Amino acid sequence: MNKSELINAMAEEAGLSKADAKKALDAFVSTVSKTLAGGDKIVLIGFGTFSINEKGERTGINPATKQQITIPAKKVVKFKAGAELAEKVK
Repeated sequence: MNKSELINAMAEEAGLSKADAKKALDAFVSTVSKTLAGGDKIVLIGFGTFSINEKGERTGINPATKQQITIPAKKVVKFKAGAELAEKVK
């Protein structure tokens, strides 16, 4: 499902116009992005948790040259499904 399909589904499910559904989705994405960028996590009971994990520096191999390279540390977004969502997708 792409963004426009999600907007259509949200509009139908909530009885909103597509424009209102797009505004709601954009607001959700913006709020999640700002919250995670600020270092906080978002917990939606029954749906899941968005959080930031830190991956440490590690050694890898450049597949083109077969030489060892150092992969720098970075932060990554993590999503852990809640119990209700996990049960629905079983």
